[in-house]
Amino acid sequence: MAQQKIRNMEEFSAISGISRPTVSKFFHDPDSVRLSTRARIEAAIEKYDYRPNIFAMNQNRKLTKNVGIVVPLLADPYFAEIARNLEQRCLDAGYRPTLFSAHGDPDLEVEVLDNLRSMKPAGVLIAPLGRASNVRALEKFSEDVPTLIFDSSVEEIGLGFVGSDNMQFTAHISDYLCRTGEPPCFFEMKTPANPNAHRRRQSYLNAMEKFGFTPQVVSVEGEGWAFEEIGRLGGHKALSEGQFSTNTILCSNDRLAIGLLTACYERGIRVGRTEGCSIRVAGQDGHPHSRYTCPPLTTISHDYDAVSKHAADALFAAIDGHVEPWKSTRLEGKLIMRDSA
Repeated sequence: MAQQKIRNMEEFSAISGISRPTVSKFFHDPDSVRLSTRARIEAAIEKYDYRPNIFAMNQNRKLTKNVGIVVPLLADPYFAEIARNLEQRCLDAGYRPTLFSAHGDPDLEVEVLDNLRSMKPAGVLIAPLGRASNVRALEKFSEDVPTLIFDSSVEEIGLGFVGSDNMQFTAHISDYLCRTGEPPCFFEMKTPANPNAHRRRQSYLNAMEKFGFTPQVVSVEGEGWAFEEIGRLGGHKALSEGQFSTNTILCSNDRLAIGLLTACYERGIRVGRTEGCSIRVAGQDGHPHSRYTCPPLTTISHDYDAVSKHAADALFAAIDGHVEPWKSTRLEGKLIMRDSA
């Protein structure tokens, strides 16, 4: 009997011997039923391993209009821009968005989820820390609240995901750099804060193999989210030690590239693709300020509008009860050619 699969609340009510209204009342507010009844329901939940379809329950009760938006670090210009897009889409759809930052801290990320529970959100959009995230806490939260992941997927959970195709990002810009000059070296952090960096590194290795070039990965010391300073200090070290075997450097992200540009300036190295320049530097992400570096940074950009639209639309559909198997949506980036490469 304990192995029987319970498909809905009606079946749970019948098999547990507890009335359907009482069961429904419990799942909406456990404290609203008598202690003895609560104990019986909890025992039946344990025995039959039953979990209600929260999305379906949402169709039968008045939802709050709260939507949580959680990012690893709101001070990061990329996350600030994508959060701004998501926030506007929520407002346009009649929801009340609230932004949260995990500040790169896995424990704080869990605390944010706990705080969100108290808001009784209609749904949540979260860009998790990735490998550093507490996967079980994310999984448990998503069982209770319609949740969509963007930017960094957590594949162990299998939640719906919308983000950029990082493999396409690096393959596309590597192709451009190889066609327009010397093949690029890859400049990265030894311990990246974002798991997307690993996909970009692998894509670079794949591209070099495809084009018949020997890859060179320069990994610099540094942890956390101070990418610009890590790129500056690591750039100084790599340049002084002659670690770059070609005159072209593809950085794992734009913020590292901005730090490397600063190191080049401080060493009197002219960056660009015109006569008199000795090095080319490119980044990845489409950092909102990459247009204003000196020289302006060549990059491959996220499609901010498309990512935010796909993510918001998928969450709104789940909130409205249109439950389909969650899927992974990865959107291609756009190459932006500027003076740095």
